[in-house]
Amino acid sequence: MLAHRNGFSLWLLLLLYVSGSAMRLSMFGDESRRNPAPREGDVRLFGVVVSEGRVEIYHDGKWGTVCDDGWDMAEAQVVCRQLHFPGANAVVFGKNYGKVSGPIWLDDLSCQGTESYLSKCAFTSWGVTDCSHKEDVGVICETSNSNLTKSDSLHSLDHSISLSDERGQIFDSSNGCDFLILVQSASENVQDDGTQEVVETPICAHKHILSQFPLFNASEGINNITVSVSQSCQPHVTTFIRYIYTRKVDIAFSSMQCLHWLAYTFGVEELMEDTGRLFSKILPEDASFQTQVSLYKYALETGDFVLEENCLQYLAWNYQNLTMSPAWTHISIQLLGSLLLRSDLVVPDEYVLLQTVESWIEEKGNSTPLDTQHDLLSRIRFPMIPAEALYDLEFNSSLYSSHKNLYQEKLLEAYQFNMLLFSNLKSNPKFSTENDQYQTRIYTAKPWSTVITVAKTPLMTRYNNYYQYNQIQTQLNVPIHNSLIFKNNRISWVANILRNQQECSNQGLSCSSFPVARLYPQEHPQNQHILFRNRLLLMCQGKYICQIQDFKDNMAYISVNETQGLTFPCPDDQLSYHFVVRPGYV
Repeated sequence: MLAHRNGFSLWLLLLLYVSGSAMRLSMFGDESRRNPAPREGDVRLFGVVVSEGRVEIYHDGKWGTVCDDGWDMAEAQVVCRQLHFPGANAVVFGKNYGKVSGPIWLDDLSCQGTESYLSKCAFTSWGVTDCSHKEDVGVICETSNSNLTKSDSLHSLDHSISLSDERGQIFDSSNGCDFLILVQSASENVQDDGTQEVVETPICAHKHILSQFPLFNASEGINNITVSVSQSCQPHVTTFIRYIYTRKVDIAFSSMQCLHWLAYTFGVEELMEDTGRLFSKILPEDASFQTQVSLYKYALETGDFVLEENCLQYLAWNYQNLTMSPAWTHISIQLLGSLLLRSDLVVPDEYVLLQTVESWIEEKGNSTPLDTQHDLLSRIRFPMIPAEALYDLEFNSSLYSSHKNLYQEKLLEAYQFNMLLFSNLKSNPKFSTENDQYQTRIYTAKPWSTVITVAKTPLMTRYNNYYQYNQIQTQLNVPIHNSLIFKNNRISWVANILRNQQECSNQGLSCSSFPVARLYPQEHPQNQHILFRNRLLLMCQGKYICQIQDFKDNMAYISVNETQGLTFPCPDDQLSYHFVVRPGYV
C-alpha cells in the first residue's frame, strides 16, 4: 500500500512538473514571440522612461534616429499613436538620451498629424540629412491617467508579424483565387500576318485583397482584367501583385521603373513614393543627362512629386554639366523654367546663367514664342549679376533688342540694388528681402568659393621625431555683401576639414562625428541687415555634385555611409569639398 502511494505521489509530481514545464515553454520559452523582430517602419523611444526618449525608426535592417528639423506636435502625435500612447505631450530638442551609433534615417519630415505611421509622413529620402546626432529629436508621450481597475484595463496583443508571410503563401498557392489578371506584352517575334506576337501571362488573385485599390476594378460581377506592359516589364508584374498581399518587395534597378509604373497605374501610392526615392541612386550614372531629363518628364506624367523633386535637385546642382550635355537643347520649357526658380541652382554667377538661357532660346529659334522667352528671362535675378557685367549687358546680350523693355526694367532694379544702402532700398515698395530676385543662388566663381581636396593628403607627418597633424585649411577674402557699395568692405573666412578629435580639440571644439567641415569668419560683420547662408558642396570624383549642406554654427558634418547617406551616391566616397559664402539682406 505504501509503495502504491509512493508510486502515485511520484506520478503526480511528474505530471505537475511536465505540465508546469509545458506551461513555461508555451508562455515564456519562445523568445521570438515575446520580442518579435522589428519590422520596416517600426518606431521606438530610446530612454529611461517608457513614455519618453529619443525617436528611433527601423529601416533597411537597422535602427536609426530622426533629425529635429521642422518638428512640432504633429510629428510627435504620429510617433506616440504608433506606439499606442493616447497622444503626445511635448517635442524634446537637444537632450542626450545616451549613446547612439546608427544612421540618421529621416530629416525635414512633415506630418499632417493624422498618419498611422511615421514613415507615411512626407520626406525626401531615407538617410539624406545635414544633421548630426546632437539634433536627434525626442518626444514625451501621454500616459493614461484613467482609474480603470485591473479587470477593466486593456492589454495590446500584436501577432501581425506573421501576417505578411501568410498572405504571401495565399497568393503563391492561388487557393480560392477569384480574379484573373491577364498580362500581355508584344514580343520581338513577327507572325505570318505581319503583326507582332503577343505573349500572355495569367495571374490569379483574390478580389478581396485587390479591392483595397479601386483601379483594379475588382468589383462585383467583374472577374478579370487585361494589363498591357512592355516586354521588359512583364516578369515583374507577379512581384507587384505579391507586394499588394505582403507589403514587402525586393527592388533591383532592372525592376525599379516597372514597379513604379505599375504602382502609379493602380494607385499604390506608398510603393510609388518609395520606389521614386530609389531613382536618386541611378541619376548620376548618365553623363549625357538623357536619363535625368526623361525621368523628369516621366515624373510629371505620373504625378510623382518626390521623383520630380529629386530630378530637379540633381539637375540644379549639376546645371553646368547639363548645359554642356547632348540633352541641353532638348529640355522642355517647363524644365528650364522650374530650374530658374530654384535658389539651389549651382552656377559660377548669375551672368553665366543668363548667357546659358539666352543661348538655349537662340538654339530653339522661332519655336519658342516671345511671351515664353519673356517669362524665362524674367526669372533671371538681375540684381545678382556682378556689377561689372551689368554695364556691358546691353551690348553683349543677344536678346536685348527683342526684349528691350524687360532688360531696361531689370537693369534699373539691378543698379538700384548695387548703388543704394539697405535703408534706401527698404523705402521702395517693390523691394523685399523675400523676393526671389534679391536672393542669391549658389555662386561658385571667385571670390565666393574655394575648394579643398583631401584624398591624397596624409593625416600625419613626422617632423624632428614628432608627429604633427596636417591641417587642411584655406581662406577666402570676400566683400561682406555682393552689392557694389560693399566692394571694399571685406571679410576673411577660414575653411577647413577636421578629420579627428585631435584636430577639433586644437581649435577648441568637440565634434560628434568625422569628417566635419568648418567655415568661420575671422571677424564678425557689423551690419545687422546682412546674414550669411553659406553652403558646403560635395563633388564626387570631380564629376558631379552629390550633396549640398548648410552650416550650423559654422560646422557641417559631412555625410558618410556609416552615419548618414549622400543625396546621390558617390563610389568610394571620393569627395572634394567646395565652400561657398552666400551673403544676403534680412
